[in-house]
Amino acid sequence: MVLKQSSRVEPLKSTIPATLTEQGVVVFWLAVLLTGIGAGISAAVLTLILQWVQHVAWPGPGGTLLDSVEQAGPWRHIAVLVVAGLITGAGQLALVRLTSANGIEITTAIWFDAGRLPALRTLGSAILSVLTVGMGASLGREGAPKQVGAVVANVLADRGRLSDEQRRLLVACGAGAGLAGAYGVPLGGALFALEVLRGELALRLVLPALMASLIATGVAWVALPDAPTYQIPSYASSISVCCGALLAGPIAGIVSVGYVKLIAWADRAKPRGWRRLVAPACVLGGLGVVSIWFPQLLGNGRDVAQQAFAGDLTVPLLMALVLLKPLATILCVRSGTPGGLFTPSLALGALLGALMGHAWSWVWPGTPTGLFAILGAAAVLAATTQGPISAVVLIMELTGRDRSFIVPMLLAVVAATLVSRTIEPRSIYDARLSDAELKDRLKLREPPAH
Repeated sequence: MVLKQSSRVEPLKSTIPATLTEQGVVVFWLAVLLTGIGAGISAAVLTLILQWVQHVAWPGPGGTLLDSVEQAGPWRHIAVLVVAGLITGAGQLALVRLTSANGIEITTAIWFDAGRLPALRTLGSAILSVLTVGMGASLGREGAPKQVGAVVANVLADRGRLSDEQRRLLVACGAGAGLAGAYGVPLGGALFALEVLRGELALRLVLPALMASLIATGVAWVALPDAPTYQIPSYASSISVCCGALLAGPIAGIVSVGYVKLIAWADRAKPRGWRRLVAPACVLGGLGVVSIWFPQLLGNGRDVAQQAFAGDLTVPLLMALVLLKPLATILCVRSGTPGGLFTPSLALGALLGALMGHAWSWVWPGTPTGLFAILGAAAVLAATTQGPISAVVLIMELTGRDRSFIVPMLLAVVAATLVSRTIEPRSIYDARLSDAELKDRLKLREPPAH
């Protein structure tokens, strides 16, 4: 990640890529505007579809997926997940026949193909992701709006005949805007687009990313509630929490490295040929069986993270879920099931943080375990994405809190990121890159020599 700053005030046109000519200024900003609108509409529509699928698959009076799953019978757990696996398998085979293009990973496309994506296959994967996550796959729902936002940006870049550098930025802005619209995080979505996806947090790139994410969030609010994703109690910083954060951060960093490596293995080992049809049904069916005893394993992890933030999980359950929840996500990736990794990573951090909070409370009684869950979520999110700034802002926006726990959160995030980056520079979105590709990307991240 490259951070650049200018010591003087520059005109607005200098905040856009240097490759943009005077004639292309209007075209570029129009593309940014339309990207934000398209990403916002797609985020709202895909979220509503996911909620409908979730209601059909898991009917009940429960207000959340976890409530409905807990009230469902054992056979429904198995049947719904097996059907989700069959849909995944059939969908993957159809997508392979639909286009010969390889790969639909946004990060890879931005870095090595100037943001060009196979539109039909990417959109098909997004729809498939919405269906399977709504039915209970242990993956994130943000994957679909990110993909659609990126496709919208890619199409607009084609229509506007933008350069490769402009397309690369616009696609990153589109993906970040999709995330922003889905979760109502305009600033976090913009920073995620630049710091994590684009790999360069430069002032000349900030305004396009902010504009796209802000517009997407405003458009999505027409259909989605304007409220924090997580409702948390009022936590305050203290000396005990800051000391605990300094110890918890490195642990979160080490756990994140292992998690990223396992995700990388799972992605490389995805099934091929006829196994694309069988593997998802077997894996998701097995997940359905285990969810009879651990319903928290189903879904993207939002509900279990909410419980961890509120301090509602017991130590034995935390010890089980901190192993089983990431394992469920890894196996879903291994089976070829499409979906995001943002919320599952956050949920892993929340579970790990809550467990560390219980341990720290034995040393320093009175420590709120829910606050440690928030610190753990921020630390693991920063370490897995290699985006500490965006992780801090995203946690603040997702919880609706501004500065009540900012000091211990920064301590945990910095420690976790330093440890993880020292051991493994690969982020969870770089996980599918080969070693040679990773070296090329890291070279691109380095600032130019002066």
